[in-house]
Amino acid sequence: MFRLVSDAQFWDRAARKYASDPIADMAGYERTLERTRHYLKGVEAAFEFGCGTGTTALKLAPSVGRIVATDVSGEMIAIAREKAKAEGCSNATFEVARPERAPWPDGSFDVAFGFNVLHLVAEREAALRGVHRLLRPGGLFISKTPCLKEMNSLLRLALPLMQLVGKAPYVAFLSAEDLEREMSAAGFEIVERARHASRGKDARPFVVARK
Repeated sequence: MFRLVSDAQFWDRAARKYASDPIADMAGYERTLERTRHYLKGVEAAFEFGCGTGTTALKLAPSVGRIVATDVSGEMIAIAREKAKAEGCSNATFEVARPERAPWPDGSFDVAFGFNVLHLVAEREAALRGVHRLLRPGGLFISKTPCLKEMNSLLRLALPLMQLVGKAPYVAFLSAEDLEREMSAAGFEIVERARHASRGKDARPFVVARK
């Protein structure tokens, strides 16, 4: 892995453009939100990591009691706070944090979210253990992750050069089986697996796992 900038620096620089980019598959995204809400009762203490500019956290906030959404990028969190203020969302807070070094006590949350982020986490095993620690017994971890092993193999050739010149963050080439194996090793039981894309090949498995 070759990088001249840290992942936090990369996402700080990319944050404003990222915030303006449209969601590529809105129907698939809405399907993921709908299925996530199926597991929520409106009273949960929720945790999200890799929240980016807070779009998903703010969409799920009405379906939980409160949500703490985190990211490694301070600039992403600043934008998320701006959006929360503009929307008048009072039960969502945004913090710079990583799940493997999160300051909250064991069992602080009923549910955790990790959308489009696990492939971007270099310390993924530690992050999954961190999520497991933060959840109460029986708590759910709901995720959706691009699995690049199922995508264009040319990415594997181009990525090191892009990282060398600061044009890409850390990216892992995973399969759905790799992800489930890592979740199981962290202490989770898989309770649902699905694919929500509305068109084309779906390489972003939706997984619900229970502590």
